[in-house]
Amino acid sequence: MRLVQQLTLVGATVGAGLMAGLFAAFAYAVMPALRGADDRTFVDAMQRINVTIVNGWFLLAFLGTPVLAAFAAVLAWRGPARPALPWIVAGLALYLVMFVVTMAVNVPLNDALAAAGTADPAAARERFESTWVTWNVVRTLASTAGFGALCWALVLTGRAAWSVEWFPAG
Repeated sequence: MRLVQQLTLVGATVGAGLMAGLFAAFAYAVMPALRGADDRTFVDAMQRINVTIVNGWFLLAFLGTPVLAAFAAVLAWRGPARPALPWIVAGLALYLVMFVVTMAVNVPLNDALAAAGTADPAAARERFESTWVTWNVVRTLASTAGFGALCWALVLTGRAAWSVEWFPAG
């Protein structure tokens, strides 16, 4: 059972790291690069990204991470890794902040940009860019903090496993 708990936590941590990295890359590379593009190029690029990103690999990390983190929390509650539980819960909560921001703000903006088409790229960009970038930074910070919390949970889980192996009760 300990192996399942450890693998579940590792999977949640890797998923959280992948998502944090994706959003961070948009914050410090993709959106600054597109800032200098003309309106038509900006809208076309974002429309293409928003279609391409919804794929199996993205969905596996985006949707699988909170499931694994919740499962890791349940297993930690019942096992030797209980000291890691608050960090797992914090990581899950921060991940869910990112999830809610994505679903409540970024996805509707992506959908509105798609619906705008290419008829008036300047207007579409004006309604999209500033708000999307701001909320992407919020979800980057939340997902990065969640990743950090899950990393610390891994450290605590490792310590708990080490102490059980080297200093068994009784």
